Amino acid sequence: MKAAFIRETGAPSVIQFADVPDPVPGPTEVLVKVGAVSVNPIDTYIRAGAVAMISKFPYIIGADLAGTVESVGSEVKRFKAGDRVWGSNQGLFGRRGTFSELAAVDERWLYPTPARETDAEAAAGALVGLTAHVGLFLHANLAPGEVVFVNGGAGGVGSAVVQLAKAAGAFVITTAGSETSLAICKQLGADLVLDYNSHNLDDQIRAFSLPHGGVHLWFETQREPTLDRTVSAMAPRGRIVLMAGRAARPEFPVGPFYVKDLRIIGFAIFNGAPEEQRAAADKLNTLYEFNRWKPQVGKTMPLSEAAAAHQLQEDATVKRLGNLHGKIVLIPE
Repeated sequence: MKAAFIRETGAPSVIQFADVPDPVPGPTEVLVKVGAVSVNPIDTYIRAGAVAMISKFPYIIGADLAGTVESVGSEVKRFKAGDRVWGSNQGLFGRRGTFSELAAVDERWLYPTPARETDAEAAAGALVGLTAHVGLFLHANLAPGEVVFVNGGAGGVGSAVVQLAKAAGAFVITTAGSETSLAICKQLGADLVLDYNSHNLDDQIRAFSLPHGGVHLWFETQREPTLDRTVSAMAPRGRIVLMAGRAARPEFPVGPFYVKDLRIIGFAIFNGAPEEQRAAADKLNTLYEFNRWKPQVGKTMPLSEAAAAHQLQEDATVKRLGNLHGKIVLIPE
């Protein structure tokens, strides 16, 4: 089979696309004919060596996938040949990556794909959908009627947070940096969409949220959180979710934080137990079926262009060059 892999960490140019041996599924694994994969920031950090997750080389890159079951191991109970599935959390902790024509994945990390959902959608919504759902509900206990703020509502995780929070009955404030992104956020259902370049952004957030008591849940997707401004906007007993900014070292406003009884919740989705992520996946599938969750597919490319896709993702995430709308999706040829 063809696969995108690396023999060493480094720039996107280290990614090769060539023939590798077909995977042989173990007793609890499912062999998936890959229909689509998507690119995540964590994929670029692992490839670059910034996150030490690679157990051996050559290393097939990628965490997300969607496709059709080719065969199953002797102990697999939930799937059979011909089923459509999606999943995430591959390429981590010794698990094989997904950027290949075939992937052998333990059934614990796979979920049925809704009939109307395309493989491109399922792959695009995999890691970001799980991250948003686990963060909002398992960790932050979002309740109907609360105010949620999320930076970058047209991005991968941001667009998922907007949709899932609205589906749960929350009031959602989000930001964007271009006319196209602002329009996407409005289409996703955000109650208030603000230009993050605005000189009075914080005043606009407060004007909307204060009648509700302030921001109850601040979902931070940016690499450099600004906790002074965040804490000042929070409602008493509000929650701040941090799931980005690995190298960030912001100043922390201790006094304003504790006198409001606030909480900060940090989490990385790849630490989640398979059962926790499966529960979130089941909810995402139901929301999709009821038109309350629509993964955002952005640029679509052939799998053979994995190096260019990584460069595009890295430029947008790290170098902040241009705007990515939706997820980069790659399709095996």
